Amino acid sequence: MFKLVVFSLIVAGGQLAFKRVAQRLGDLSGVGPIFRQLAFDPWFIGALALYGIGTLLWVLALRETPLSRAYVFVALAFALVPLGATVFFNETLGPRYYLGLLLVIAGVTVIGSASTSPANNAEAAHAAL
Repeated sequence: MFKLVVFSLIVAGGQLAFKRVAQRLGDLSGVGPIFRQLAFDPWFIGALALYGIGTLLWVLALRETPLSRAYVFVALAFALVPLGATVFFNETLGPRYYLGLLLVIAGVTVIGSASTSPANNAEAAHAAL
């Protein structure tokens, strides 16, 4: 579970870095000038690096966790990114948004703390035969 939480933090960090890139991107038109600016932007390179590290961590986590259980941790990033946006970009969230975030976190906690999934039970029963 530790790898999945770190994965969520990395994905959230990447999204916040992409937002910083978008803020720094000049008033450029055309793909060429935008590509040239992005190619040398340290925030963009950092965001891509975070996504690369996150992808490797995700694959490692999937070696030991069923996808149905692991994928719930993607939702944790959905909760972390808006919270980071309030801190780093002065975005505001209303009470309903915070309630929704609490529900997402509660769902991740419930599913993440489950000892086994029905698929694992079926596999264990089949192996016992």
